[in-house]
Amino acid sequence: MDFRHSDRSLALQEQVRTFLDEHVYPAEHTFEGQAAAYRAAGTPFRTPEVLAGLKVEARSQGLWNLFLPDAEHGAGLSVLEYAPIAELSGRSAHIAPEAMNCNAPDTGNMELLHMFATPEQREQWLDPLLAGEIRSCFSMTEPDVASSDATNIAATIIEDGDHYVVHGRKWWSTGAMRPECRIAIVMGVSDPDNARHARQSMILVPLDAPGVTIERSTTVFGYDDGSHGGHGVIDFDHVRVPKENLLGPRGGGFMMAQARLGPGRIHHCMRSLGMAERALELMCERAVARTAFGRPLSDQGVVREWIAESRIRLEQARLLTMKTAWLIDTVGVRGAATEIAAIKVVAPREALWVLDKAIQVHGAAGVSGDFPLAEMWAGLRTLRLADGPDEVHLRSIAREQLKPYLPPRS
Repeated sequence: MDFRHSDRSLALQEQVRTFLDEHVYPAEHTFEGQAAAYRAAGTPFRTPEVLAGLKVEARSQGLWNLFLPDAEHGAGLSVLEYAPIAELSGRSAHIAPEAMNCNAPDTGNMELLHMFATPEQREQWLDPLLAGEIRSCFSMTEPDVASSDATNIAATIIEDGDHYVVHGRKWWSTGAMRPECRIAIVMGVSDPDNARHARQSMILVPLDAPGVTIERSTTVFGYDDGSHGGHGVIDFDHVRVPKENLLGPRGGGFMMAQARLGPGRIHHCMRSLGMAERALELMCERAVARTAFGRPLSDQGVVREWIAESRIRLEQARLLTMKTAWLIDTVGVRGAATEIAAIKVVAPREALWVLDKAIQVHGAAGVSGDFPLAEMWAGLRTLRLADGPDEVHLRSIAREQLKPYLPPRS
């Protein structure tokens, strides 16, 4: 295994660090102020204006669509090359990924469209997404079934002449509340008599189509997540869309979901490490600056242990992330399935440990809105459920470990 960064990745990392220092970090206060103003006006999901200028700057510097390995539409970076760049973007998770057009769920949706869309679908939806002109959402999870098992999906995609009729209720459609969100990739049952993993399909549903109702946004530990475009609860009431809107092969929805979620999961893990690194920096700054019982917090043994343990945990998680990225590049998503499952458990878990200790060192300030730690913690805790809960990934890992010891299935 060779985790050395290429010269191009190293150059982009330095460029992203400078972009963060000179443009993103100075814009955070403005971003929060504009978001607060929209929230006070009853429009919490509008995009703060400061992002538009950051997008222009990022694109002018070539810091655009870095996640996409295709050199024609993206940066042509391997997953291993992109890993440290994604981590850097996680240091300002509300701003940096979107400023560089590398934000979820658009990244996963663009990857799906890049892999499976027809030329017409690419022109209509992928090109505007790559240009950052529109947003998208991914509608798989449902409120009435345990969606951690994707074969439970109950929404239907029924053929009717030259159309498909989409019917069902979805939630946690991240980004759906944004005015710029124009398209949903919807997963539903199209072939109920097929084998269990071949019953579902994906279809492109414009959010302005008759029968689509965005009911509300779910909150995350009380946060509206307006900066991420909220998490829409969407009712698809017998929505008719042309047959040409079917994405990929009919009955291939489960396969496509796995193709989308594999890289998406490791992108989340990369960004979570960046969040935790920033939390560790804040913890060290606070520990040096604050005095309790006659000594700086940094002199207290327990605080030093937290800082040391944080460094160890983050390095371990980063190494597994890099190994997983290397495997995706060398043997593909399927060959890296166990490592993808493992890092999806490990990275949020260890990042949360660091966040918890950073909050503790900050005392009551740590749970307030005066510091970013509380909201970062909420986002990371949600990641232990998003793209599959820990238990599903642990189940997959255990199944692979047990294979050599179990009798062959008939």
